[in-house]
Amino acid sequence: MKFLKNARVMLIVSMIVFGTLGPFVRNISVSSGELALYRAILAAILIALYLMVTKQKIPFGKFKKEIPFLLTSGIAMGINWILLFEAYKYTTVSAATLSYYFAPVIVTAVCPIIFRERLTVKQIICFVMSTLGLVMITGIGDVGKSGTDLVGILFGLGAACFYAAVILLNKFIKGVAGIHRTFLQFLAAIITLIPYVALTGGITIGNLDGIGWLCLLVVGLIHTGVTYCLYFSSLKELPGQKAAILSYIDPFVAVLISVTLLGEPMTVWQMIGGALILGFTLWNELSAENKE
Repeated sequence: MKFLKNARVMLIVSMIVFGTLGPFVRNISVSSGELALYRAILAAILIALYLMVTKQKIPFGKFKKEIPFLLTSGIAMGINWILLFEAYKYTTVSAATLSYYFAPVIVTAVCPIIFRERLTVKQIICFVMSTLGLVMITGIGDVGKSGTDLVGILFGLGAACFYAAVILLNKFIKGVAGIHRTFLQFLAAIITLIPYVALTGGITIGNLDGIGWLCLLVVGLIHTGVTYCLYFSSLKELPGQKAAILSYIDPFVAVLISVTLLGEPMTVWQMIGGALILGFTLWNELSAENKE
């Protein structure tokens, strides 16, 4: 019971930290690909040190068949980060985050095709209403007047597609511990991002000022290394329903920071659209959990 409580605290903390990502990214003046690369490198170094200190070895022999899924999911994770960071550049943190949280809806739509799962009436309703919410965020109110907001939301939706790919690929990975899985995915992301960065502008980290360096270290070590470990460790101990509910702290914090601290505009239609996406996605997850 005590460990369950600790797992709940770990998930809450990780969701709060994830929700604060946007403002830090805004202060790091490098390309999205370069930032994603540094994020993966810093997080991988931190986890590698942890594995060394705790004397944990990665049992490659036990999951040889799952290595292709690990590598592919790591590549998808790297692309997902690039697109999300681009979304922050073009639109508000709240709009980017809410678009990004369309990922579970994509998973719901794709699962019947990949895993031959049958869509229930509730899942269809959730998919339609969440899609309506996305349309409200992108097409009504002030969004789209300058054109950049819509571009940012599309980047957020692209990030959601690749995050959905990470979720789906992880369904094929059964015998790998959470921290080992995360470490290997970070390594795959690094391998993918190095040539991408080399071909799209190269290394510009030397141009960062003091605040940029501080934000980069926070994003790589705290938002990624520490928080991903907390996140995956808590998921192993918490029931799916509790994890699903607590995961919505992330977009709530992101929207709260966007509106209150950053002073970014958010129309009534966007608020309603965001509520539709988060509300019906959560209902879908809880329905699926109850069915299991």
